[in-house]
Amino acid sequence: MSTDRTRPAGRRDQNGPRSAPSGPRSAPNGPRPVPPQRSRRLQPHRPLRPHQWFAERLLAVLSGQRPVHWMLGHTIGEAYDQLAELAPSTPLRATHGSRPVLRHCRGAQPATGVVEAFASIAAGDRVRAMAFRLEQGADQRWRCAAVELGGERLTAGAPGPR
Repeated sequence: MSTDRTRPAGRRDQNGPRSAPSGPRSAPNGPRPVPPQRSRRLQPHRPLRPHQWFAERLLAVLSGQRPVHWMLGHTIGEAYDQLAELAPSTPLRATHGSRPVLRHCRGAQPATGVVEAFASIAAGDRVRAMAFRLEQGADQRWRCAAVELGGERLTAGAPGPR
């Protein structure tokens, strides 16, 4: 057994590890320069915008993945009541084994401290629409002030919206 701790076990040559060449070598028989490794550039993680963050949370509640009270500190006014009314029926639940996903989420700022947003949610072959309003409080935290769902299918005998 070797007592030399600088070599891996089983290595028989006397050379130690070599450092990478510092530049291209001009000697024809010398080792070829090692090209720089191409690393995958990782995009810096961008934090979600408030409307995107809320869209993900609302989707989790309305699809039954999270309970309604998960949104208690993030809603104001009638928004929590609207969620409590919508959530038991899990309107955005998975259909035919496909979990609902957020496809698009856009927001507009009609006034300072207010964001009105809409999102499209896909589950299988169905696409649903969700609209919500966010308001920024004195503590600079965003809270959901209203939620509406669209995309209900109309049946042939059902009266249309008025």
